[in-house]
Amino acid sequence: MNQSLAGLPAGKNLWRTEQLLQRGLNSRAIAKRVQGGTLVRVRRGCYARGEWWTDLSSSARRRQLIYAHAHGTRTTSAGGFVYSHTSGASLQSLHLWGVDDMVHLTQAGCPSGVSHGRGVVAHTRRLSSREVTFVNNLPCTSLERTVVDCCLMFNVRQSVILMDHAARLGADLHLLRDYCTRLAGRNGVMALRRALELVDARSESAGESLTRELIHRLRIPAPELQYVVRTPLGEHRLDFAWPAQRVALEFDGKTKYFDYRPTSEVVYQERRREKALMEQGWIFVRVEWKDLFREQEFKYRLLRVLDTPPRFDGSLPARRC
Repeated sequence: MNQSLAGLPAGKNLWRTEQLLQRGLNSRAIAKRVQGGTLVRVRRGCYARGEWWTDLSSSARRRQLIYAHAHGTRTTSAGGFVYSHTSGASLQSLHLWGVDDMVHLTQAGCPSGVSHGRGVVAHTRRLSSREVTFVNNLPCTSLERTVVDCCLMFNVRQSVILMDHAARLGADLHLLRDYCTRLAGRNGVMALRRALELVDARSESAGESLTRELIHRLRIPAPELQYVVRTPLGEHRLDFAWPAQRVALEFDGKTKYFDYRPTSEVVYQERRREKALMEQGWIFVRVEWKDLFREQEFKYRLLRVLDTPPRFDGSLPARRC
């Protein structure tokens, strides 16, 4: 066994300091392993296996920071708090963009002299029973309460991403609109209101939500989402489509190619599908993350093809998804 791994409990990736001490590691041995990268000090009183921590995605790391907080405070906290805001969103695996790794929690009151330590933001609010749920045995704010709390500190684009995904997961939009009405005049409510105006559960990724928000903000004619076209190779679904002009816009995010099947197979099938559609007269515009921040160039590319007349007449062999 690698000596740097000696003493680390097998089959686990997160440990409290006392668990490591119980395995015979003193403070000097722990510090040595942190310096060598075998251990990562996630927060005060909690350590993670270095190799495992390094391989985590940003969203997985945010969730693990919450688990580390819960794990590290298991014997030191009287409880009484609920994970909220972006931490509630992370626990519920909601799409987040441009957020930090702070752990947010909400409690009914803040007793004097209580500190939650670095990397933790404590909010004070009395929550009703319907505003609290449990995810992996951890208390967190309900889906709707989480969305509201996040949007109140987000900008519009962040809020649209979150709102779209929450709607896709079944969030009660009527309840969210009630929250919005009651919060009239509050700082940040504009982003919440705007996200509710633009919400569309058909957006399947953060990139698609941002693309749709940009199209709307640039006053480009609204597309059809998840538009299905029939070809001799079968039915194919387009992220965004303008059927009258036979223009399709596809957002190419990494997850589209890496999540489920080998990259070469996915790319081959994607190009084969695109060729079949182009033979029917469709024009493709492909955008990546970087294109969403080159707004004038994005607008020019899209309007240029939308102004192009269809390549041939005839009814479209398509239906909406």
